[in-house]
Amino acid sequence: MSRLAINLATWVDRMVVNRTRLSGGFNLKLEWSLEQRPQFDALGGPGRPVDIPVDRTGPSIFTALEEQLGLKLESTKGPVDVLVIDHVEQPAPD
Repeated sequence: MSRLAINLATWVDRMVVNRTRLSGGFNLKLEWSLEQRPQFDALGGPGRPVDIPVDRTGPSIFTALEEQLGLKLESTKGPVDVLVIDHVEQPAPD
């Protein structure tokens, strides 16, 4: 389920945390309308192009998760790791 959360994050453009308390491996099939393609991969880098035609006839990813897998994404606030750079200088020539 943690891997599913990481993959979902790329599609919903938000951090997704697994709070299901389910462990082990699962073989899941989820079908949804590709309303938008991910802008970033799971590590925050530029997303790879997706060569899948856009299908706007299916349910949204949120509806598909609930109807097909019985899972629900809930928006909450919580702590996140932040990197703060408070000073930058050009390196001195050698």
